Amino acid sequence: MEGVFFDLDKTVIARASMLALGTRFFQEGLITRRTVVRSLYAQTVYKYLGANERRLKRLENAVLYLTQGWEQSMVLRVVSEALGEIITPLIYREAMELIDLHHLAGRKVFLVSASPEEVVGPMASFLGVDGFIGSRSRVDDEGKYTGELVFYAYGPYKVEAIATLAETEAIDLANSYAYSDSYTDIPMLEMVGHPIAVNPDRVLTKVARDRGWEILEFKETTKVSRPYLVRTLRNVGLVAIVLAGGTMPFVGRSIVRRRRIHQLN
Repeated sequence: MEGVFFDLDKTVIARASMLALGTRFFQEGLITRRTVVRSLYAQTVYKYLGANERRLKRLENAVLYLTQGWEQSMVLRVVSEALGEIITPLIYREAMELIDLHHLAGRKVFLVSASPEEVVGPMASFLGVDGFIGSRSRVDDEGKYTGELVFYAYGPYKVEAIATLAETEAIDLANSYAYSDSYTDIPMLEMVGHPIAVNPDRVLTKVARDRGWEILEFKETTKVSRPYLVRTLRNVGLVAIVLAGGTMPFVGRSIVRRRRIHQLN
């Protein structure tokens, strides 16, 4: 079995998912207006300067501090409700088409992201991929975040999680594919026989050119048709229920196996 591993932010969607959700968290009273402004500033920095270890670590710490005491069920509800309005218009059409092509070729497709599994899980279900790897925060007995991480899906930890997944799913990494925009994912790209840099930052661009890796540029974002959106959001709700119940491992199974095939332009 061949596998395909997609980073999420700036690879499948055009912006950082957690930053894009900032406005909705404000509307729900979870964060202040000042935090929204800081989120927009961070989003601008992320867009033009890209990700690096220091920026991602600062974002991780800020999110953990911010979400301490939040109820996981509320976050899952907010993400599920915001998916159609905020996140899906940011999905790159080119990424959706590649997911379809890889599925048609008989490969298993996974999202692998440092974003929280509460975001990555619903996105994986929406896109109809076969599973996901995302960061997991500790939740107390009352269903509230403690401000601690159980698993951080970043850099070398992504590599470990993918290796475990590949062994479980009998995936041949030497004939598999990986897509990412950031140099922080070079270890993930090095794991597979077909590494592809998507909208790469400056460091990854240089590495890709030096090593002869394929470089793709995704430009076109797309809105999914409303009938399809309604069907898939129902399934996203099921994923939210499973995650809230604490029964899904860090490598999750999507409820939706496939979606309609989009024609290539």
